[in-house]
Amino acid sequence: MRFGLTLPNRGVLFGAITADQMLEMSEIADRSGVFQDLWVGDSLFGKPRMESITLLAGVAGRTKRLRLGPACMASFPLRDPVLMAYQWASLDLLAGGRTVMVACTGIVPQAGGEVENAHYGVDNKGRAERLVEWITILKRLWTEDNVIFEGKHYRLNGLSVDPKPAAKPRPPIWIANNSLKSRDVIERTHRRVARHADGWMTALSDPEDVAWRVQDVRKKVKEAGGTPDAFECNLYHNINVNKDRDAALAESKRFLDAYYTVDMPISRVASWTAAGTPEQCAEHLRVYQRVGMTSVGLRCTSWDQTGQLKRVIDEVLPHFR
Repeated sequence: MRFGLTLPNRGVLFGAITADQMLEMSEIADRSGVFQDLWVGDSLFGKPRMESITLLAGVAGRTKRLRLGPACMASFPLRDPVLMAYQWASLDLLAGGRTVMVACTGIVPQAGGEVENAHYGVDNKGRAERLVEWITILKRLWTEDNVIFEGKHYRLNGLSVDPKPAAKPRPPIWIANNSLKSRDVIERTHRRVARHADGWMTALSDPEDVAWRVQDVRKKVKEAGGTPDAFECNLYHNINVNKDRDAALAESKRFLDAYYTVDMPISRVASWTAAGTPEQCAEHLRVYQRVGMTSVGLRCTSWDQTGQLKRVIDEVLPHFR
């Protein structure tokens, strides 16, 4: 299983981290040898934070190895797809072809989705439709010239984006989703992932549920003509290393409550966070490795971001060597 560091770019609003610290942490992760990815969050004014593409450009200049991407691009269906294709192509050039775009609908009511919908004149159905159209547009603009496209929400009449990304044939595009609706709806979202994406990301945390979803995603990848074993399944997760697991969970709850402006149930905090001693954290993560997740992004749920990162590097991730 490969590991990524998730920078808490909303943490600048409540004193958990500074912009300089995030860049320093990206350098530490890049040099560590145990991290392969670096992620940043994304939202517009639903849950404001440092803007994702701008931050990733800064990180690209401070790193050499790490794959870079958003976890996930919640604003994806709200952004202009041509401008986003142009910005991302430039980011990929700065990063030397190290980027992955992780698209999602951003349909999370408690995360300010209704406010964004009202501002942009979009509803939730429109977000899902735009997700697919925008992915198609990005793929074509990154690989073709003079693109002609006729969609429900966007049209192109012979448009090109230059320069093209460094990655060939193009940067990979994943889809993230965490649907808690009916099984039929969940399977429909998985078919969308299989047909349009190169990988899947989720922030779900119940191991049995995650296991079923991994199997279903891979089944639908095969049905769509893809290669299930090569399809990356990524877990968005949290970590807090502390000899006292209760203290780790207590700090994690304070952090997540501040991050999402919610009163998160401690049961959700516990399932969504590898917390406690290094051994407890490693065993928590192994559960997801056993059910088929191929990579995980870890966000430190602490006000001591750099200290936690060093403990993860020195004490937790060596268990996976």
